[in-house]
Amino acid sequence: MEANMPKRKEPGRSLRIKVISMGNAEVGKSCIIKRYCEKRFVSKYLATIGIDYGVTKVHVRDREIKVNIFDMAGHPFFYEVRNEFYKDTQGVILVYDVGQKDSFDALDAWLAEMKQELGPHGNMENIIFVVCANKIDCTKHRCIDESEGRLWAESKGFLYFETSAQTGEGINEMFQG
Repeated sequence: MEANMPKRKEPGRSLRIKVISMGNAEVGKSCIIKRYCEKRFVSKYLATIGIDYGVTKVHVRDREIKVNIFDMAGHPFFYEVRNEFYKDTQGVILVYDVGQKDSFDALDAWLAEMKQELGPHGNMENIIFVVCANKIDCTKHRCIDESEGRLWAESKGFLYFETSAQTGEGINEMFQG
Protein backbone atom coordinates (compact mmCIF):
# COMPACT_ATOMS: atom_id res chain seq x y z
CA MET A 1 0.00 0.00 0.00
CA GLU A 2 2.73 2.50 0.91
CA ALA A 3 4.38 1.97 -2.47
CA ASN A 4 1.25 3.30 -4.20
CA MET A 5 0.96 6.44 -2.06
CA PRO A 6 2.11 9.63 -3.70
CA LYS A 7 5.31 10.92 -2.20
CA ARG A 8 4.90 14.17 -0.38
CA LYS A 9 7.32 16.79 -1.42
CA GLU A 10 9.48 17.74 1.54
CA PRO A 11 9.24 21.44 2.10
CA GLY A 12 12.78 22.72 1.59
CA ARG A 13 14.17 24.47 4.61
CA SER A 14 14.94 28.07 3.84
CA LEU A 15 18.59 28.83 3.42
CA ARG A 16 20.09 31.74 5.32
CA ILE A 17 22.72 34.02 3.85
CA LYS A 18 24.66 36.66 5.76
CA VAL A 19 25.47 39.87 3.89
CA ILE A 20 27.25 42.89 5.35
CA SER A 21 27.49 46.44 4.04
CA MET A 22 30.75 48.35 4.28
CA GLY A 23 31.76 51.87 3.37
CA ASN A 24 32.30 55.33 4.76
CA ALA A 25 29.62 57.17 6.72
CA GLU A 26 26.95 58.91 4.61
CA VAL A 27 27.48 56.96 1.36
CA GLY A 28 23.94 55.52 1.49
CA LYS A 29 24.40 52.00 2.91
CA SER A 30 21.26 52.17 5.08
CA CYS A 31 19.21 53.77 2.31
CA ILE A 32 20.19 51.03 -0.15
CA ILE A 33 19.11 48.34 2.32
CA LYS A 34 15.85 50.12 3.20
CA ARG A 35 15.10 50.61 -0.49
CA TYR A 36 15.56 46.90 -1.14
CA CYS A 37 14.00 45.39 2.00
CA GLU A 38 11.24 47.93 2.65
CA LYS A 39 10.81 49.47 -0.84
CA ARG A 40 11.15 52.98 0.56
CA PHE A 41 13.61 55.87 0.67
CA VAL A 42 14.45 57.86 3.78
CA SER A 43 15.62 61.34 2.80
CA LYS A 44 16.62 62.47 6.30
CA TYR A 45 20.14 61.38 7.22
CA LEU A 46 20.21 59.24 10.34
CA ALA A 47 23.65 57.89 11.22
CA THR A 48 23.71 54.16 11.88
CA ILE A 49 24.65 53.56 15.49
CA GLY A 50 26.77 50.41 15.51
CA ILE A 51 24.80 47.90 13.43
CA ASP A 52 21.41 47.99 11.77
CA TYR A 53 19.70 44.90 10.45
CA GLY A 54 17.44 44.08 7.55
CA VAL A 55 16.05 40.78 6.30
CA THR A 56 14.40 39.88 3.04
CA LYS A 57 13.45 36.70 1.22
CA VAL A 58 14.43 35.76 -2.31
CA HIS A 59 13.54 32.70 -4.33
CA VAL A 60 16.20 30.88 -6.31
CA ARG A 61 15.21 27.72 -8.18
CA ASP A 62 12.11 27.11 -6.02
CA ARG A 63 14.16 27.52 -2.86
CA GLU A 64 13.50 30.30 -0.39
CA ILE A 65 16.60 32.12 0.76
CA LYS A 66 16.53 34.46 3.73
CA VAL A 67 19.04 37.23 3.19
CA ASN A 68 20.15 38.70 6.51
CA ILE A 69 21.77 42.07 5.88
CA PHE A 70 23.93 43.63 8.56
CA ASP A 71 24.31 47.33 7.89
CA MET A 72 27.57 48.35 9.53
CA ALA A 73 28.17 51.90 10.73
CA GLY A 74 30.82 53.60 8.63
CA HIS A 75 32.13 55.91 11.32
CA PRO A 76 35.55 54.85 12.75
CA PHE A 77 34.09 55.20 16.27
CA PHE A 78 32.07 51.99 15.72
CA TYR A 79 35.05 49.81 14.76
CA GLU A 80 34.76 47.77 17.99
CA VAL A 81 31.13 46.95 17.18
CA ARG A 82 31.78 46.28 13.48
CA ASN A 83 34.64 43.89 13.98
CA GLU A 84 32.30 41.27 15.49
CA PHE A 85 30.29 41.00 12.27
CA TYR A 86 32.89 40.06 9.66
CA LYS A 87 32.93 36.35 10.53
CA ASP A 88 30.68 33.89 8.65
CA THR A 89 29.83 36.41 5.95
CA GLN A 90 28.80 35.11 2.52
CA GLY A 91 28.32 38.46 0.81
CA VAL A 92 29.67 41.99 1.07
CA ILE A 93 28.24 45.18 -0.36
CA LEU A 94 31.04 47.74 -0.64
CA VAL A 95 29.41 51.15 -1.04
CA TYR A 96 30.84 54.47 -2.12
CA ASP A 97 29.27 57.78 -3.08
CA VAL A 98 30.08 58.72 -6.70
CA GLY A 99 30.33 62.35 -5.55
CA GLN A 100 32.85 61.70 -2.73
CA LYS A 101 36.32 60.75 -3.93
CA ASP A 102 37.44 59.90 -0.37
CA SER A 103 34.65 57.31 -0.05
CA PHE A 104 35.94 55.58 -3.21
CA ASP A 105 39.58 55.80 -2.07
CA ALA A 106 38.59 54.24 1.29
CA LEU A 107 37.36 50.96 -0.27
CA ASP A 108 40.84 49.40 0.01
CA ALA A 109 40.95 50.30 3.72
CA TRP A 110 37.56 48.63 4.24
CA LEU A 111 38.85 45.44 2.61
CA ALA A 112 42.00 45.61 4.75
CA GLU A 113 39.89 45.97 7.93
CA MET A 114 37.84 42.91 7.00
CA LYS A 115 40.93 40.86 6.17
CA GLN A 116 42.51 41.83 9.48
CA GLU A 117 39.39 40.90 11.46
CA LEU A 118 39.03 37.53 9.73
CA GLY A 119 42.59 36.74 10.82
CA PRO A 120 45.25 34.56 9.20
CA HIS A 121 42.80 31.67 8.71
CA GLY A 122 40.01 33.84 7.35
CA ASN A 123 39.19 33.11 3.75
CA MET A 124 37.83 35.95 1.62
CA GLU A 125 37.84 33.92 -1.61
CA ASN A 126 34.48 32.28 -0.88
CA ILE A 127 32.75 35.62 -0.23
CA ILE A 128 30.86 37.39 -3.00
CA PHE A 129 31.79 41.06 -3.15
CA VAL A 130 29.63 43.66 -4.84
CA VAL A 131 30.83 47.21 -5.39
CA CYS A 132 27.99 49.68 -5.27
CA ALA A 133 28.54 53.11 -6.84
CA ASN A 134 25.70 54.95 -5.13
CA LYS A 135 23.97 58.31 -5.60
CA ILE A 136 24.13 58.21 -9.41
CA ASP A 137 21.04 60.45 -9.42
CA CYS A 138 23.30 63.34 -8.21
CA THR A 139 24.95 63.77 -11.62
CA LYS A 140 26.21 67.32 -11.11
CA HIS A 141 28.33 66.26 -8.12
CA ARG A 142 29.79 63.13 -9.68
CA CYS A 143 33.59 62.87 -9.47
CA ILE A 144 34.12 59.08 -9.86
CA ASP A 145 33.02 58.00 -13.32
CA GLU A 146 31.63 54.57 -14.07
CA SER A 147 34.75 53.33 -15.88
CA GLU A 148 36.98 54.09 -12.87
CA GLY A 149 34.67 52.33 -10.43
CA ARG A 150 34.12 49.36 -12.73
CA LEU A 151 37.86 48.99 -13.37
CA TRP A 152 38.63 48.95 -9.63
CA ALA A 153 35.91 46.35 -8.97
CA GLU A 154 36.87 44.11 -11.89
CA SER A 155 40.58 44.26 -11.00
CA LYS A 156 39.61 42.55 -7.72
CA GLY A 157 37.13 40.12 -9.29
CA PHE A 158 34.15 41.94 -7.73
CA LEU A 159 30.75 42.63 -9.27
CA TYR A 160 29.95 46.28 -9.99
CA PHE A 161 26.63 48.12 -9.93
CA GLU A 162 25.60 51.75 -10.32
CA THR A 163 22.75 52.56 -7.94
CA SER A 164 20.52 55.28 -6.58
CA ALA A 165 18.80 54.51 -3.30
CA GLN A 166 16.65 57.60 -3.88
CA THR A 167 15.19 56.56 -7.25
CA GLY A 168 15.68 52.81 -6.76
CA GLU A 169 17.77 52.53 -9.94
CA GLY A 170 20.05 49.47 -9.94
CA ILE A 171 19.05 48.30 -6.43
CA ASN A 172 17.10 45.15 -7.34
CA GLU A 173 19.65 44.28 -10.03
CA MET A 174 22.47 44.50 -7.48
CA PHE A 175 20.76 42.23 -4.94
CA GLN A 176 19.56 39.74 -7.51
CA GLY A 177 22.66 39.85 -9.73
